[in-house]
Amino acid sequence: MPTISKESVRHLCIGEHEAGQRLDNYLIKILKGVPRSHIWRIIRAGEVRVNQKRAKADTRIAAGDSVRVPPVRIAAVSAPKNAAPAREFALVFEDDALLVINKPHGVAVHGGSGVSFGVIEQLRQARPEARYLELVHRLDRDTSGLLMVAKKRAALVKLHEMIRAGAPQKTYLALGAGAWDGAVRAVKCPLVKYTGANGEKMVRVAADGMAAHTVFDCLERFSGSLLHRHGIGALSLMRATLKTGRTHQIRVHMQAQGCPIAGDERYGDYQANRRLHKLGLRRMFLHAQRLVLAHPLSGEKLDLTAPLPDELENVLVMLRAQPPEVRGAPSID
Repeated sequence: MPTISKESVRHLCIGEHEAGQRLDNYLIKILKGVPRSHIWRIIRAGEVRVNQKRAKADTRIAAGDSVRVPPVRIAAVSAPKNAAPAREFALVFEDDALLVINKPHGVAVHGGSGVSFGVIEQLRQARPEARYLELVHRLDRDTSGLLMVAKKRAALVKLHEMIRAGAPQKTYLALGAGAWDGAVRAVKCPLVKYTGANGEKMVRVAADGMAAHTVFDCLERFSGSLLHRHGIGALSLMRATLKTGRTHQIRVHMQAQGCPIAGDERYGDYQANRRLHKLGLRRMFLHAQRLVLAHPLSGEKLDLTAPLPDELENVLVMLRAQPPEVRGAPSID
């Protein structure tokens, strides 16, 4: 059974990394174990003061503000059995405002939907001294590559503004199961979310869906006796540049063009995936390779890249090792 403790009055000074939040959201974060309904009640009752004045739940707190927090009863619970293990990830860039890692495949970015923990929980455990670590965006569990984490709230807010404006250029490498039509470069199929038969999150092309735009470049095409012996007609190495950031956007746009991502168990070709597994591809071939953006606080241009993981690079080495006369020539787009 949890024990109950009672805190004394606290006067908290808002730091730069906490500024800009709603008062209720700030209190929810610092008063862990206190029901939200109770937090809203003490705000309405005037027990919470900002700079010695009553405040509303939606008041935006600023750096340097003094927040009076009254005594509250907090449930002191033991640490959960499935607490995230501390883990650092391969660093691509880091300063006092922004952290960019090369996320491995098979790791969720956060806990939820049957996953106890992800990248962000593991990073927080590995960096207990960090006062602020928040995901800027998401990558699918089976996608590897560049992932941004904000170390300051001001950086997170600015990066979200940039993402809404389409400013960061995010480029992925994907291997398509099929021969990509070189005449197709811009795919603008609208997308809509729905729930699959097993309760999983799914996306499909729909006329009434959200606008989605991906620019594709076919970098290499592979065909020949090695693939034919395994019942595979052709493969296409694609560079995909996001112009919007919808859930599963690249995966569904490639599926819609009849060239689904190799190894994609949700939107891919089951038979092709099974045959590619025999050739050594045991995961989805989708990697967030490059990120170009202005630093959210300094404005400095950042051009960041993450090399293909060995398991994907080895597949390309195997495909490129086919004799020239049976290997497809690169396309010119």
